[in-house]
Amino acid sequence: MSRPGRERQRQTLPGWVSEGTTVRDPAENKIGVVQFIGEWQDPTTRITITNAVFARPPGGGKEWIVKDPSSLKRG
Repeated sequence: MSRPGRERQRQTLPGWVSEGTTVRDPAENKIGVVQFIGEWQDPTTRITITNAVFARPPGGGKEWIVKDPSSLKRG
């Protein structure tokens, strides 16, 4: 018996983005430092995102998930 497949979404990520990189997220109008890039499941939709990007303001603060990593600019 096979398990039902989970819906997956792969986001495009610029090649220069890595953990520790300072980025500007135009969608949120925020500057942040990338904390994590990897698989994450949205608890609301249950969709698994394979290249989710988590960023946090420099010096600390509330972390956010970048909605469109392909739009990131160098911070």
